[in-house]
Amino acid sequence: MKHWRMLIALAGLAILGMPAYSADFPSSANPAQPARPGTLNYVEGVASIDGRPVGRQSVGSTELNAGDELTTGAGKAEVLLTPGIFLRVDSDSSVKMISPDLAQTQVELDHGRAAVEVDQIFPQNMVQIIDSGVTTQLMKTGYYEFDANNPQAMVFEGKAEVEFGNRWEAVKSHHEVALVAGDRQKTTDFDARPTGDELYNWSSLRSRYLAEANNQIAGEYAYGPGFNPGWYWDPYMWDYTYLGWDPFFSPFGWGFYPWGGFYGGFGFYGRGFYGGRELYGGGFHGGGFRSGGGFHGGGGFGGGGRR
Repeated sequence: MKHWRMLIALAGLAILGMPAYSADFPSSANPAQPARPGTLNYVEGVASIDGRPVGRQSVGSTELNAGDELTTGAGKAEVLLTPGIFLRVDSDSSVKMISPDLAQTQVELDHGRAAVEVDQIFPQNMVQIIDSGVTTQLMKTGYYEFDANNPQAMVFEGKAEVEFGNRWEAVKSHHEVALVAGDRQKTTDFDARPTGDELYNWSSLRSRYLAEANNQIAGEYAYGPGFNPGWYWDPYMWDYTYLGWDPFFSPFGWGFYPWGGFYGGFGFYGRGFYGGRELYGGGFHGGGFRSGGGFHGGGGFGGGGRR
């Protein structure tokens, strides 16, 4: 039922000519423009777009247009794709925006590594990552990593489809596949517990911060006119986060409020699932952000790790 509400709203916005991914901001002091696929959402260290340096001041006001290339040195960057989907670029890596369209969003990984956190995705969204000439389409919520130095796609949680020639190969949770153009490859399972993996751990930390930003601003839109799920600017943390109609958990177990904070400011206890294992502690409790979420045992943040 909740998905039908979302689809009806999106259809209505299309008829009215209003982009579903934009948002009105509660503060006139906010310098960011309405977000769309390709909007720069976070930068640390050394990064550039087509050779032009970008930094923290570029967040929210700088976009990757078709053909633009984002390159990192000793740094990392996060880019918004469709609402609820975050692209994260590792150090010494480069991605090129092929298509920033909302209906078909394509990004090519030129070298290095990149990750994608998918917190919300709908049938209208075609989100594709191209690595070594091979296209991977993200089908479900989850967490994905790509490596251009050793071409492969890894599905930690979720589902992807990889195009080999004129055939699509499904890749399910905890499976990876080598990316070789034109040749169908067999998927293999892997241990989806990369303790010590820098990209994974950084993605977990970013997911936590975005959930905290969601917690900070959800109540500000409780009575806002014409609310639509999408990217909303957090002036406290200086980045966009995602607000939807219903609560959900990121792949790392961090809880996100729905718009308006339907839980009356008291939050909801961080409980989610990853690979069939129940997670505790990721989310909000008692009106604030609760650390200790994620996967128990190591390799996480705020007391969390994976079990």
